[in-house]
Amino acid sequence: MSDATPDPAPITAEASAAPARAGGLPAVLRAMFRFAVERSAARVGLVGLVFCTVFAVIAGRLVTMALFPDDPTGTAQRAAAGASTAIRPDIVDRNGEILATDIRTVSLFAEPKNIYDKDEAVELLTAVLPGLNARELREKLSSKKGFVWVKREITPKQQAEVHRLGIPGIGFLPDHKRVYPNGVAAAHVLGFANLDNVGIAGIEKYIDKSGLKDLNSLGFIQRAADLAPVRLSLDLRAQHAVRDELVKGMEHFRAKAAAGLILDVVTGEVIALVSLPDFDPNEPADALHPDRINRMNVGVYEMGSTFKAVTTAMAIDSGKFTINSTFDTAGGVLRYGRQVIHEYHGTGRVLTVPEVFIHSSNIGSAKMALGVGVPGHKAFLKKMGLLDRMRTELPESAEPIVPARWSEINTITIAFGHGLAVAPIQAAAAVAALANGGELVTPTFLKRSEAEAHEKGARVISPQTSEALRFIMRMNAVHGSAKKSAIPGYFIGGKTGTAEKVINGRYAKNRLFTTFMAISPADKPRYLFLTIMDEPQPAPETFGYATAAWNSGTITGRIIERVGPVLGIPPRFEPPEKPFPQMVKLGAWGTR
Repeated sequence: MSDATPDPAPITAEASAAPARAGGLPAVLRAMFRFAVERSAARVGLVGLVFCTVFAVIAGRLVTMALFPDDPTGTAQRAAAGASTAIRPDIVDRNGEILATDIRTVSLFAEPKNIYDKDEAVELLTAVLPGLNARELREKLSSKKGFVWVKREITPKQQAEVHRLGIPGIGFLPDHKRVYPNGVAAAHVLGFANLDNVGIAGIEKYIDKSGLKDLNSLGFIQRAADLAPVRLSLDLRAQHAVRDELVKGMEHFRAKAAAGLILDVVTGEVIALVSLPDFDPNEPADALHPDRINRMNVGVYEMGSTFKAVTTAMAIDSGKFTINSTFDTAGGVLRYGRQVIHEYHGTGRVLTVPEVFIHSSNIGSAKMALGVGVPGHKAFLKKMGLLDRMRTELPESAEPIVPARWSEINTITIAFGHGLAVAPIQAAAAVAALANGGELVTPTFLKRSEAEAHEKGARVISPQTSEALRFIMRMNAVHGSAKKSAIPGYFIGGKTGTAEKVINGRYAKNRLFTTFMAISPADKPRYLFLTIMDEPQPAPETFGYATAAWNSGTITGRIIERVGPVLGIPPRFEPPEKPFPQMVKLGAWGTR
């Protein structure tokens, strides 16, 4: 059958699989792509996790180092930088003149672990900085410390030369250097600061104790402008004049030492203080010499007849004596047990209170003190601040040497300035109180107003007693031992004092300590002047004498003449508007 329909071909496995292969290729690719993407995501996640872990470790390490630094080199360097950059305020005098200031400088340091050739480093550094000790430097660079100082406070030229050497492990730190542009001027008042700019003595130490050191350590002070200047009571002009006259006097009288003080009797401000020999605070090592002490604050001395001012004021203020009271000194000798009190220049007659002062009578002064009595005498000296250590801004001060057992013989000798040793500044403060109307004001080295001084003052004698003492001191400058300091026009009152020094427990007659105190103007005092000389010798014009009138008194007069115009004391050649009443008739006078 030609037209018969052929039988369909049988369907085989290959034929049935062909369409599946043709349409299944994209599905495989899609599966493979999904697999690859899944594997890549896992790898990316793993890499991200690794990076996150690394960064977390680094961040954690940085935080740990910041909070708990354990790198000895870094710690030492930071500590050194903190210590070397302490900032201090300027110190100025009462008129704003700079007495002490900071200048910026740099210091040289080394990190021994980073210096590979120690010998070469030592050779190069000592060539540029010849002041370095090669052996000590080699020991420093060989140490196991992370940080050592090589040289503090180098100059810009030295810094540039060291920088050119290019030594690994050598670096510079910013620093501050304390400088005193006026050299020795006011050295004992200013004191000095060490290499770390920390106050070691004087006002510098006082500033640190007042809180500066704590502020620096806590990082509150970043620049000098953050600190107001410390204004002192000193007048640099007067300071220079006092020192100049003391240097000349010390040389002329061949004295071992000398000192001078100007004190404002109203405010208690110290206008000038000089102690010779002195030192340059820019070279503080000089201050370590034992003869460089501040004789006004730290030295304690028997003040001789200047103490008779205190005795006279005590006698009058006690009410037991008046200015017209009399004392018999005719014998020239006062015996107490085995002790014999002599006069230096006896008059051989009865003396009034002013005459006792003017003739510097030991017997008259002793009888005044005995009339007041031992308890009253001791209480008065206590009230005057003469039995306790005087505290001022200067950390350096001395305790008076007071008799262990105080009997009548002690009262007798102390009445004329023997047997009680005090710091000269506290004796000056006592006499200032006797002259200013009767108010004891502790001296200060900081500028102070009259109102502030009055708040801190304490009344110790009556105004009437003070007026009587001013009159007596003025009469001593006109007729007595203070005459050599009586510069015309300045209306001076004063008192000399000569004490024999105690050597090996005995008084040495040829080794004297001389003192002179003066007030000006005597009718209304503003300033007290004190000059002391240690073991002055006779000069050609002194006729063999070495007592206070001839040396300390003469020097004080020259000081007053120079500083009077500076301090605004107007020369006055006419009698005062309210002259002192003529209370006594005055006779001859001595020079003790």
